[in-house]
Amino acid sequence: MSVTRRSLLAAGAIAFSGTLGALFAGGSPAALAARAGRGYGPLLPDPRGLLDLPAGFGYRVLSRAGGPLRSGEGTVPANCDGMAAFDAGGGRVRLVRNHENRTTAALRVPAVPGLTYDPEALGGCTALELDAAGAVTGERVALAGTAVNCAGGRTPWNTWLSCEETEDRAGTSGYARDHGYVFEVDPADPHRSGAVPLTAMGRFAHEAVAVDPYRGVVYETEDAFVKPFGLFYRFLPARPLGGLGSLRAGGALEALRVPGIADLAVVDRPGAEFPVEWVPVPDPSAASDPIRLQDFGRGGITHAQKLEGCYWGGDGVHFVSSFARTGEGASADHHGQVWFYDPRRARLRLDVLFGPAADIALPGDSPDNICLAPDGGLMVCEDGGGAQYVFGVTAGGEVYPVARNAQDIGQPGAPEWGEFAGVTFSPDGRTMYVNAYTPGTTFAVTGPWH
Repeated sequence: MSVTRRSLLAAGAIAFSGTLGALFAGGSPAALAARAGRGYGPLLPDPRGLLDLPAGFGYRVLSRAGGPLRSGEGTVPANCDGMAAFDAGGGRVRLVRNHENRTTAALRVPAVPGLTYDPEALGGCTALELDAAGAVTGERVALAGTAVNCAGGRTPWNTWLSCEETEDRAGTSGYARDHGYVFEVDPADPHRSGAVPLTAMGRFAHEAVAVDPYRGVVYETEDAFVKPFGLFYRFLPARPLGGLGSLRAGGALEALRVPGIADLAVVDRPGAEFPVEWVPVPDPSAASDPIRLQDFGRGGITHAQKLEGCYWGGDGVHFVSSFARTGEGASADHHGQVWFYDPRRARLRLDVLFGPAADIALPGDSPDNICLAPDGGLMVCEDGGGAQYVFGVTAGGEVYPVARNAQDIGQPGAPEWGEFAGVTFSPDGRTMYVNAYTPGTTFAVTGPWH
């Protein structure tokens, strides 16, 4: 998608402050950058044809699908997706990267003993080690034998929670074990975490998670684009903030209910707030019925189409609905919402509304992965059609372009880049890491970050 296809409505203080500013309407990339006081200017064409960035910024390719893993375990897998960066001390960084491989994937995550859940599944995670200069010094398998590892989230004890975006059971698609779980990955030593499904956190099409660093509650999004749509969950661990392996001790899974609202798509006013209820999930294992189809009793449950990115920031959790389409069963149309849940007040607020698109000839806009930016706003990965962007959204509600894949649809032989995913920053805030989903590529972007 291009920015010209988007009508961006952003209420001020999208992330962490409580005041609302003026609505912001987007335009062309140059106009968008010019009006965004916290932006970095227009994106410049990359002579290498890989990644367009503002003036003063540069990138390094850290890893590409099909190359050799430095560990000697095999080939770098395809379909690079969710990712997080961890402080390894002395300026070094560890990156843990998901691979959203289905059974048709050409480049599987190698099945390493002690790290493989289901030998018939091709997804999982890889881990990269970077030295203080940003050079790659190691790359290895961190989790294997899982399926459709889309996004996830980091824990306060510096592990990665990798999410399977599938509900396939053993015997389906050739799998030997049930799927639809969250797995914990230790970036420092993956063999300490192994390949153990966190079954109490539910079996559904997981997208992303965020952990409350004060209370230990884990928030989870469900990416379901077919009606009935997904739910927003919270997991109450039996051992909150207990460190590596503590989530295996179990806990209680609950789903969000906004009284009187069955579909979050109907909310179209940024700044609108609602009280919420949390309803126990009848059967987190989904032994008979998917959770979103289960009976939540009187009052029902609140659904949303394409619940994706999820991130803790400030005093609450942010999560994304990528789009809603009435033609697919949604109660209203939009091209992306960013929500904020305040656990102290038990209130849900719509912070940002994207769309509907102004250019009806080129429909389809979808914010996906999100993370905190060094300036306190958000970075948003786009997942749509055509050229894809990473956008910044400031705490004042301004939207600006940060990166664009450099595919030229009209140029024969140009690379066909897919969505951006896994945007994250180094612990010192000086480097942005981001994946191009296909062809699977991991970039490190440096420059004059605010």
